[in-house]
Amino acid sequence: MLKKLLSPPTIDWPGKFKQKLNVINNDTLIAYYSTPLPEGNKPIGEIEFLSMDFETTGLNPEKDDIISVGTVPFNLQRIFVNRAKYWTVRPREKLEEESVIIHGITHSDILDAPDLSVVFEQILNEMAGKIIVVHCQQIERQFFERALMTRINKGIEFPVVDTMVLESKIQQKLRGGIWHRLKGKKPQSIRLGACRQRYGLPAYPPHHALTDAIATAELLQAQIAHHYDLQQAIEKFWQ
Repeated sequence: MLKKLLSPPTIDWPGKFKQKLNVINNDTLIAYYSTPLPEGNKPIGEIEFLSMDFETTGLNPEKDDIISVGTVPFNLQRIFVNRAKYWTVRPREKLEEESVIIHGITHSDILDAPDLSVVFEQILNEMAGKIIVVHCQQIERQFFERALMTRINKGIEFPVVDTMVLESKIQQKLRGGIWHRLKGKKPQSIRLGACRQRYGLPAYPPHHALTDAIATAELLQAQIAHHYDLQQAIEKFWQ
């Protein structure tokens, strides 16, 4: 078990949510922050997570926008695909050809799609009370923050377990450092598909928000099963 890879807890997320209620006046955000989170000392094996993925029109949250959202709840034993959700939303900037090639969402797909402001309450309902799991937290955190700021003039904070960060720590432990370099080893790719391949997980077509959310949920299950103890506290993993 790679217990030493885990960083000490830095954020009291339940406490932070209580503090947010003192300054938030948006009803949807109040409902979100009012939903209790697991305490930090709860074993990771007892947590219900929500895997979430965004497809966007580009990689710059200052000018690009969310175009689709996929979520799926899961724990470390099961993925609840029957409760998965998927939204296509209309970005505020026009689609560029390069992004259409990547995610396959076309102008006709978004013609009648709602703005994110119409569905963000549904998304927050799925997120409420859960620890969010993503692969590369900068995308979901920065894009969701920016998208809500431009629509309701309020941002959002949420606890995240980042499978990319987790895999980076695993790779550094297993293949990093001078001794491993002298033996010709080096940390391997931490892209989602490459990570899954190392754990013997099947290859899925990339760049679909719901498929990637399911793929990320499966990856966390594999990472914990191979490297960690189910009794370790969730606060050792969240950021």
